[in-house]
Amino acid sequence: MAKSLPKETRAVIIGGGIVGCSLTYHLTKQGWRDVVLLERRKLTCGTTWHAAGLVGQLRATANMTRLAQYTAELFATLEQETGQATGFKQNGSISVATTEERFEEWKRGASMARTFGLDVEVISPGEMKERWPLLNVEDVVGGVWLPKDGQTNPIDTTVALAKGARAGGALIFEDTKVTAIHRANGRVTGVTTDRGDIEAEFVVNCGGMWAREVGLMCGVNVPLHACEHFYVLTEEMDGLSPDLPVLRDQDGCAYYKEDAGKLLLGAFEPNAKPWGMDGIPEDFAFDELPEDFDHFMPVLEGAMNRVPALQEVGIRKFFNGPESFTPDDRYMLGEAPELKNFFVAAGFNSVGIQSAGGAGKVLAQWMAEGHPPMDLWDVDIRRMFPFQGNPKYLYDRATEVLGLLYDMHWPYRQCVTSRGLRRSPLHDRLAARGACFGEVAGWERANWFAPEGVEPEYEYSYKRQNWFPYAAEEHKAVREAVALFDQTSFGKFLVQGRDAEAVLQRISANDVAVPAGKVVYTQWLNERGGIEADLTVTRFAEDAYQVVTGAAVAGRDFNWLLRNIPDDAHCIATDVTSGSAVLSVMGPNSRALLSKLSDADLSNEAFPFGTAREIDLGMARVRAARITYVGELGWELYVPSEFAPGVFDAILAEGDAFGLRLAGMHVLDSCRIEKAFRHWGHDITDEDTPLEAGLGFACSFDKNAAFIGRDALLRQKEAGLKKRLVQFALEDSEPLLYHNEPIYRDGEIVGYTTSGNYGHHLGAAIALGYVNHPDGVDADFVNAGRYEIEVACERFPARASLRPLYDPKAERIRS
Repeated sequence: MAKSLPKETRAVIIGGGIVGCSLTYHLTKQGWRDVVLLERRKLTCGTTWHAAGLVGQLRATANMTRLAQYTAELFATLEQETGQATGFKQNGSISVATTEERFEEWKRGASMARTFGLDVEVISPGEMKERWPLLNVEDVVGGVWLPKDGQTNPIDTTVALAKGARAGGALIFEDTKVTAIHRANGRVTGVTTDRGDIEAEFVVNCGGMWAREVGLMCGVNVPLHACEHFYVLTEEMDGLSPDLPVLRDQDGCAYYKEDAGKLLLGAFEPNAKPWGMDGIPEDFAFDELPEDFDHFMPVLEGAMNRVPALQEVGIRKFFNGPESFTPDDRYMLGEAPELKNFFVAAGFNSVGIQSAGGAGKVLAQWMAEGHPPMDLWDVDIRRMFPFQGNPKYLYDRATEVLGLLYDMHWPYRQCVTSRGLRRSPLHDRLAARGACFGEVAGWERANWFAPEGVEPEYEYSYKRQNWFPYAAEEHKAVREAVALFDQTSFGKFLVQGRDAEAVLQRISANDVAVPAGKVVYTQWLNERGGIEADLTVTRFAEDAYQVVTGAAVAGRDFNWLLRNIPDDAHCIATDVTSGSAVLSVMGPNSRALLSKLSDADLSNEAFPFGTAREIDLGMARVRAARITYVGELGWELYVPSEFAPGVFDAILAEGDAFGLRLAGMHVLDSCRIEKAFRHWGHDITDEDTPLEAGLGFACSFDKNAAFIGRDALLRQKEAGLKKRLVQFALEDSEPLLYHNEPIYRDGEIVGYTTSGNYGHHLGAAIALGYVNHPDGVDADFVNAGRYEIEVACERFPARASLRPLYDPKAERIRS
């Protein structure tokens, strides 16, 4: 153990749990020697020490599964490398399904796992019984078996990582509390501890359930909240072999693992108990919370049915300890948007052990290389918004998210807590007309509209949900008449100053040196050519632009914009999202409808596609932009918030004559996917280039400024593409696609779907997904293949197209 603190170092890691030790270990693998880990008490003392130690690999998304896979691979070799026993064993895991819907969830997950070689097998109740003899399978439908899953000893594994980090040159100090974090000129500069100051180029917050408070020391939002987490340990039981697989019965909210001849039963109950609302006690370390048998009893009763032998055995230990949870059940990783070189790895939602290896590796690479090594949007801290750090919001949401780990992961599932935070001026009007709202970035958005007499509530399923026929009618109105969408949740940024054009020309791949009143669709790229943002830029004046992007990525995109404005540029960016509502009027009758409300010339000649100008509409002045995300003639109307209700009422008053319907976000998505419009975070990410995504038309290589990523794209052009985004339509009209379904070409997996929905006009499920081939992918390669898409372990023939299956020449948009 090091005796005295260094005065300076390259990186300070705050927190000595398994994640902090993993990051320190992996930084040394990057060749960093000046790394200091600071732990306020003792290694593992917060949450790590009492974790169950499960090491599962199948996660909700492809990249998160890859990170969990790496963790298992690391743990399998750690003892040999360091000489420190870890207790890791790959005894496999069984996940039980007691309903057909849960079985479909498992089978869809098994299909996804096949795209990157994860060993997984769908098994019958009888096969489960063979592997887990004490299991009651009377009500079991089926399940999945992952032979390389396992379990580890959390304390020993953390100690092994710490030992490996020290061997790599890192210094680890226990009983050393960080009391302040220093910053200058928007960048972190070091820390103060109760043993002295350390200057540092990087500081990383791995503070576990203290991470929110650590972030507040330097103005960084780290929204998480601790909850009580329960498990019991039985007396010794007959029939428990050391190689017994981990068992997950998510329908019963329970997991089971063998522990030295005893059975550990843990729970993720539907209504959790938040903890630490008044702050975590200063001396809290290896502490336990009070028992609560009444709270745990429903899980225990279900467990005695699932494993009847529990009825005959005593309980040796009832354990209750805190673990931290985030508002969306995904951990937070990456550089904080508020402070350069301040990184976060926290909020692991009870999957910290199985995530630690992968999270530590990619964060170390991110710090060393200056960018994430893969698409990490699922866990990128930039997805969080300031309001999510609100204590009341976190408390209410925490009661729900713990249970969501084991609840059904339905398509379109909506949280029910901490709702109603951000509402458009039209919210009450939409609610009165049957809107069923979903939530994105705190915004309440109409996802679909229930007809009179129908409750606007979800009835979840992996098949056609209750709103499916109503969405079909909304979709039909977009294609055949006219529909009105409330898209107020758009992120809107005003970019002003005499250097605004030069700044946006460098950031934007497309040419934004256009006349005032022109709308430009563009991507913002990184130096590797990957797509960091997908948005529109509208020129207002010589020194003013408006940038419009999606609600979920508004914080991320605004941060990218701010960080790419040079310090000496005369350019200011302002987030003006709350200043205006957006009403999108879309469909072949949109021109006729709006012409009843405005004396502006909306003809194709006077108001062509890609034009924006102020017009009078009803009794308001609005900015109308002729642009679309549904593939039809239409306008987005940017209306000052206080005028929005009046404009809405005026449109509805004239709408019946033109077949107007209100439409929700589900139909916005189903229409865009028919038109093969891309969605950032699904179809395009910072790992994908415009050339691979079929967006080369939006890159202006010859404009008067070299844009970020241009050279990388030129190199890729010359070398050729190894993957290409393709649109698919199932030949069978019954199955539904969501995303992550494997794509087969001539019987071989070549990729997976990135997004999917039902194309009501085309009459089948439609998806986008990348086709990969190491020897190159071009139009001939794509068109020569025979394709299938696997849904819940069953393959269905699919038609592939590089051109949009709906209106491939964009004639309707420009009509």
